[in-house]
Amino acid sequence: MSQQYAVGTDIGGSHISCALIDLEHRMILPESRVTSPVDNKASAEEILSVWSETIGDALLGIDTGELAGIGFAMPGPFDYVKGIALFRLVEKFLGLYGVNVSDGIRKKLDLAPSIPFRYMNDATAFAVGEAWMGTATGTRKSVSITLGTGFGSAFIDDGIPVVDRADTPKMGCVWHLPFKEGIADDYFSTRWYTKKYESLTGISVPGVREIAGEARKDPKIAALFNEFGGDLGSFLGEWLVRFNAEVLVIGGNLAGAADLFMPAFEQSLKELHCQTRIAWSELKEDAAIIGSARLLDPAYWSKIEPLIEKMN
Repeated sequence: MSQQYAVGTDIGGSHISCALIDLEHRMILPESRVTSPVDNKASAEEILSVWSETIGDALLGIDTGELAGIGFAMPGPFDYVKGIALFRLVEKFLGLYGVNVSDGIRKKLDLAPSIPFRYMNDATAFAVGEAWMGTATGTRKSVSITLGTGFGSAFIDDGIPVVDRADTPKMGCVWHLPFKEGIADDYFSTRWYTKKYESLTGISVPGVREIAGEARKDPKIAALFNEFGGDLGSFLGEWLVRFNAEVLVIGGNLAGAADLFMPAFEQSLKELHCQTRIAWSELKEDAAIIGSARLLDPAYWSKIEPLIEKMN
């Protein structure tokens, strides 16, 4: 029996989404797509139960003999080689610290030890999915970023994440790089907007959607988006040029404010003579699901396995 199917799993801060991917025909099976809410402050037992039930729902309809394995797009900190949660100093999944996720889910789903579980950083999985089936398909060098709660990024060369090369940052991502008075993640994420907005108005808001609504009426608030776009372009543009990226794929929940910050972003790239094509993700969350499932393709895994321990 051909093991042509893999479950791709995207672990979000408050949900899990997964689907079956047909590795042979390079397609997602829409009828298998499942999403469940998750309480990230729950116990390990509760979290693993929800994750297992959701993956089990996605598996309905195929024989386990057809299953190549289960891939996870997982936020850090996480041991991507051993499948052990290392969530500390973060506000989510603290109950999972030190837990072997593979063992927990395998037991709950009664899966044979021979069925592989494989893990990749969620932003990297997003980039792999975009390069394999998404906006970056057909290009050799692509960079993907996600703009939201955090600043995710990955550099892809011929389908493979680059994590240790002179033309990319250390670990193959940019969130940790110094910028202004902190690091990039401090400035290119939702919390930058909410802090800046509160400092201007004295009002606390939960996210960027509310700020974007005000920005379309108030030039002072709109200036925040111009600042964000200009800074993002000047910071990221140097790496796009160094990597010689053909396309930059952008995803994340800040897409709804693209009209407010993209003009400044594009102008900043232009000033750096950056020729990289800019595109918004069409796969969206499916990109991470697809990217994580590709880890179960034997030919692909043989190339990427040595890199997993270098990813963060």
